[in-house]
Amino acid sequence: MKVKGMRWLIIGLIFLATVINYIDRSALAIMWGNENVEGSISHSLELTKDHYSYILNIFMVAYALGQLFSGKLFDKVGTRIGYVISIGIWGLSSFLHSTVRGFLSLAFFRSTLGLSEAGNWPGGVKSNAEWFPIKERAIAQGLFNAGASIGSVIAPPFIAMLFVAFGWRITFMIVGSFGILWIIPWLIINKAGPKKHPWITKEEQQHILQGQSLADQNATEDTKGLSLKQILSHKESWAIVVGRFFLEPIWWLFVGWMPIYLFDVYGFNVKEVGMFAWVPYVGAALGSIAGGYVSGKIIAKTNSINKGRKTTILIGGIIMVLGLIATVLFANTPEKFVSIVFMVLFGFQFAIGNVQTLPSDLFSGKSVGSLAGLGGMVGVFSVIIMNFLVPIIAKVSYTPIFIAIAVFVPLGIGAIYYFAKNIESIE
Repeated sequence: MKVKGMRWLIIGLIFLATVINYIDRSALAIMWGNENVEGSISHSLELTKDHYSYILNIFMVAYALGQLFSGKLFDKVGTRIGYVISIGIWGLSSFLHSTVRGFLSLAFFRSTLGLSEAGNWPGGVKSNAEWFPIKERAIAQGLFNAGASIGSVIAPPFIAMLFVAFGWRITFMIVGSFGILWIIPWLIINKAGPKKHPWITKEEQQHILQGQSLADQNATEDTKGLSLKQILSHKESWAIVVGRFFLEPIWWLFVGWMPIYLFDVYGFNVKEVGMFAWVPYVGAALGSIAGGYVSGKIIAKTNSINKGRKTTILIGGIIMVLGLIATVLFANTPEKFVSIVFMVLFGFQFAIGNVQTLPSDLFSGKSVGSLAGLGGMVGVFSVIIMNFLVPIIAKVSYTPIFIAIAVFVPLGIGAIYYFAKNIESIE
């Protein structure tokens, strides 16, 4: 049996895994509430916003370590088995949130969720490097990243509906089951890479392999990846590490704190958060696809990966800065706030898909997951610092937080331009 477009079927499954990933991780914030929201997690377990900050950072520390470890794991066992391990553990962890009785048990399952969910990103970047020619990788990454946005669109109304109908414990059981079920089609469809997959057509196989770098074409299962020390000896690698350090907090501020912001500033309940919090992620989904499309078009027209990546990242950065300034000046109603964040997250995803593609532009084979995981880990550590500061600063105002991450944007993009003078295969 031959299947046309096998690479799109593979990225479709990873897109679905990413949707599940974000439904699982968003559930806690949406159902957290506060002491005034009856039946919410914080009300039921008698936990405060400070507890939420600690739990969020426990997740992020585990997520940071998971980025690094899973990058190495995917390079060692491959994307097929790497995803089974990753999504199997995170689905079970999400399900077991239903059993928690207090802060410690919630923190434990949040840490196992963070460790395992992290694998989705280095795994996705590695899979895209295997299954797509260079000129299509940004659009593939955009589709994959759109899963995070679509998951965030679906999560607020879906989680709120389940919460109202069944309560938070059964909601965790339901959403935790999705990842475990996903493993079945993944194992059936993803039998091997494009060089050996029995279902791929000859035409698609040639299209993929001929459009990859020479290092990618020559890589085999026995090809050894570079050590992290060797990877970081190349100046271009620091573009990803430093760039993601400054850019990651922008996304995570809204993922982790937007529901809490709506609870605090506008006095929302869980149902109202479900009605509003999904809107910005429509912008993020559109930005993911548009950023990949624009980058691919520029590369095809100029035959320059450097121009395609940098131009798209710069455009996304300008949109982010303008949006973050607007949150300070104009977001005085919930409708205006979510509309402006729509623009911010559009700009973020327009840029970040291309940033996340850089490891596969610079390296090949078993070095890609390692660099992607390292960049993700460093980015998450900056998010952890932000998460400690947000509840302290927010007691006075959220405004300094929006200003700070607006400053981070040019620092992140500047690092990419500075360290990666010319984006091309190092090998």
